[in-house]
Amino acid sequence: MNYSGRTGRAVMILIGLWASLITAADAAADVLTLSDGLKIVAEKGRSIKISRSDEQIAEADTRIARSRLLPAVQTSGGWSALSHEPAARFGHQVVPTAESTFFTYSLNVQQTLFDFRGNASRYDASKSFLSAAMLETRRSANLAAIEFVLVYLDLLEKEKTVVVLENEKAALEAHRKNANSLYQEGVITKNDLLQAEVKLSDAEQRLLTARTYRTLQASRLNSLLLLPLNAPVRVEDVGDNRADVPPVASLDAAWELAEQERAELLIADEMLKALGFEETAKRSEYFPKLFVRGGYDFTENRYMVHEGNWSVTLGLNLNIFNGGETAAALKKINHQKEKLFEQREKLRDDIRLEVEQAVLQSLTARERLNVTKDAVKQAEENLRINRVKYEEGIGTGTDVVDAVALLSVAGTNQYKALYDLRKAEAAVYYATGKDLLEVYR
Repeated sequence: MNYSGRTGRAVMILIGLWASLITAADAAADVLTLSDGLKIVAEKGRSIKISRSDEQIAEADTRIARSRLLPAVQTSGGWSALSHEPAARFGHQVVPTAESTFFTYSLNVQQTLFDFRGNASRYDASKSFLSAAMLETRRSANLAAIEFVLVYLDLLEKEKTVVVLENEKAALEAHRKNANSLYQEGVITKNDLLQAEVKLSDAEQRLLTARTYRTLQASRLNSLLLLPLNAPVRVEDVGDNRADVPPVASLDAAWELAEQERAELLIADEMLKALGFEETAKRSEYFPKLFVRGGYDFTENRYMVHEGNWSVTLGLNLNIFNGGETAAALKKINHQKEKLFEQREKLRDDIRLEVEQAVLQSLTARERLNVTKDAVKQAEENLRINRVKYEEGIGTGTDVVDAVALLSVAGTNQYKALYDLRKAEAAVYYATGKDLLEVYR
């Protein structure tokens, strides 16, 4: 007995039942549009949440740097008890100068007047770091968006493939029924009927496989939406919702747009600006810092004429020697700038290559779609003609089966070309730095 064959058929039946159940559940689910899905990914994506946390950290660093530009206000107070009352000798006479127990308090305000833009440059650097963090959030959002768009379009393609294979199965079932009638009438041989049954069995297996792929693709989409993998999902087609025009006019225009809009390049520019500000701040340590300090001090002492005193000080601070730390730090910043500049240039070249690849794939996909536009109609007409010939006895079952297969191939190729074009267009939008949430809004 052929147990392996029976086992294989049983497995295929189980897979088919599972895929059918999932498909039935999907039919009952609410329709998810591409725009709605992108909003969910932008709000709930883990990588975006991490970037937003980094953005909040950078914002806090900005407030810390800004605090150095504002006056520093300090106050203190206390109570002291001495074992001996302070006193002074005047000849043979001992005169007390302070009480043995007393209260003290003070209030001091200090403001840096000029430090050769040291603190101001640190604040400017922190703002550049904040801008870079905000751009990183934008980059993460767009990266999550392009991943979602590609998975979404893949799911649409898988669904269209299932429809094509369902139509192929229906056509082969009709052919088998027709062949069975002709066989009963003695018009055709048993071989023609067996051929129809074998082709139908093959179509059923390919349909089961396509449904399984569709289910797996739906699970990938649910994973991006942070939903249970087996949650039912229905997606809305995007093919007819947007103008069928190229995303960019030319490759040169795409390159120029990418250099202006890509977040990665803008992040590198902000980081270079921040390093320039940090260099200015570090170099200011070579020069003196002018400050003013004022305050009020009170010490409880009945022996003093004035227990409280106002004071004001105008002073300079200058770090004469710190072991070469400032010079070493400046060299380090220069090396960081050189490294970052080279990284930016490499990134620029990589982005230009990415843009070129996306644009060329878009053009190729558009040409493929134009080629396949009339193929389905031609294949349908070819199937109709071969069916008529077969029913009239002047054609063979092989001709009909081949025509059905040709129609299935034409339909599959058309949908593949269509969604390859949609994916290539999305890749162009991403490569040129467009906000995909705005593009597919």
